[in-house]
Amino acid sequence: MKLLFICSRNKWRSLTAENIFDGYNGYEVRSAGTEQGARVKVTEGHIGWSDMIFVMEKKHIRRLREKFTNTLENKTLINLDIPDDYRFMDEDLIEILKSRVSEYLEVPE
Repeated sequence: MKLLFICSRNKWRSLTAENIFDGYNGYEVRSAGTEQGARVKVTEGHIGWSDMIFVMEKKHIRRLREKFTNTLENKTLINLDIPDDYRFMDEDLIEILKSRVSEYLEVPE
């Protein structure tokens, strides 16, 4: 299964998720950001590649729908509702990510 994690700048939240889940249970994981200054900016290719898309906030769903309306047609979009309050690989962020993603997928302990 191919998982895409989206946040604003792809520096802390989505990049942490990519690090945690990539390779676990056969998952292929990428991450990207919606903002101009993102480390990796989300593209139509990212959307097309993914089976499931996890976003950190509602605004990310809105931004994706504005830009990739047609590509998102048959995609599963899930809002994890995680505010931009954490640094890369923050222990609290890791626990929240595992907890929220476990509602949809098997996750590492």
